[in-house]
Amino acid sequence: MRERCPVCSLKFEREEGYFLGAMYISYGLALITIGILAVVLWASTRWALHKTVFWALLLFLPMAPTLTLFSRVVWIYFDREIDPE
Repeated sequence: MRERCPVCSLKFEREEGYFLGAMYISYGLALITIGILAVVLWASTRWALHKTVFWALLLFLPMAPTLTLFSRVVWIYFDREIDPE
């Protein structure tokens, strides 16, 4: 992750613990994503529940880093909306 935004110079690296809220956002988005993947897999294959969830988790793993960065961006926007300074 970059230290500052190249366009507006917003500092991305904050104090320790700042992105704790982003972890909650990431967790929620991960659950939703895995749930959607599992439902789509189950609807198309009719596999057993444990097999469907296993494959949904495997399909989710490549998306995890992108989701983590997206969650940090959402958290920064949320924080800037609540406290602009």
